[in-house]
Amino acid sequence: MDFSNKDWLDKVSHVAQVGGIETSILDNGRGRGTRIAWINTGAGLRFKVVIDRAMDIADASFNQFNLSWISKLGVTPPQPFSDKGADWLRTFGGGLLVTCGLTHVGGPETDAFGSRGLHDQISNIPAEIIQIKQPDLVSGNREMSITGRILQGHPLGYSIEMTRTIRCYLGDPTLYIVDEVQNVGNREVPHMLLYHFNFGWPLVDADTKILWEGKWRARESGADQKIFKEGNDFKTCTEPRQDHCGAGEEAAFISPDSDSEGNCRCGLLNEKQGFAVALNFRKEQLPWLTNWQHWGPGEYATGLEPGTNPPLGQKQMREQDELTFLKPNEKRVYELSLSILDTHDAIHAFTNNI
Repeated sequence: MDFSNKDWLDKVSHVAQVGGIETSILDNGRGRGTRIAWINTGAGLRFKVVIDRAMDIADASFNQFNLSWISKLGVTPPQPFSDKGADWLRTFGGGLLVTCGLTHVGGPETDAFGSRGLHDQISNIPAEIIQIKQPDLVSGNREMSITGRILQGHPLGYSIEMTRTIRCYLGDPTLYIVDEVQNVGNREVPHMLLYHFNFGWPLVDADTKILWEGKWRARESGADQKIFKEGNDFKTCTEPRQDHCGAGEEAAFISPDSDSEGNCRCGLLNEKQGFAVALNFRKEQLPWLTNWQHWGPGEYATGLEPGTNPPLGQKQMREQDELTFLKPNEKRVYELSLSILDTHDAIHAFTNNI
């Protein structure tokens, strides 16, 4: 739709005919009682923000094509005490985005500084919504956004807060995420953050291209290293693999290339369906990228995961002197965007830039 042309304005009664944000509460199944917000860009991109799960994103589609990998659990309510061992997996619904952190990213671990569960707590904490902005068709203001605060921590311990804004514009199939993470407590706090973007069928299919460039190393070693090996074509999605049944998976840790302005780009290209997904972030904010591949039958997914660190845990980052600490009142800002590209010129420019 051409939003610069107002000829159609007299034919629209409500902004919902064009796009906008609609909040709701799920009333059935495992997700019963969970607050959500549907965001419709009016340009084919539509997605579900799970307000009660740190404003992560579950379902997402472009036109008739699903983008997300959604686990068999689907959306579940937050479980704030699922931070022991691998209990995080009991609430892992997949979805387009699951946020990991804010103090630990990686597997369960224990050291002299305490015990930490898989990927920490943030994705199991509800947001307090502080603003919703709808587009205004009459004035021509195409912006829509939702902003919320998520507090992780407890009295007599650390307190770290994330303020998340998800923004879109009518007529543009792009979502923008701006996260402000601040230590709102009175003691220094470790900080790790990972954006676990999960993509699924039909965007992800045999021959879909995984697009990234940079120096990389495999997470696995020895006999477990089957995909991420020099000489393998690990940037082309495969058919489901029997050796990925159950816990079968592999990952690569990447120091992504950036352009002259410090922007990193990665994504997926499905030539058969005629569109690409482009994920953009800042190297200075998120210097690492993880490519997760899990090709199990019925659990068929790949992840592109920008992060402050590779997901190796607070303990190893501390030992390597690579763990970030936030002083009281210190703030970090993270900016990402995810765009749909469905024209030859846009796809060509994206793939050439990568």
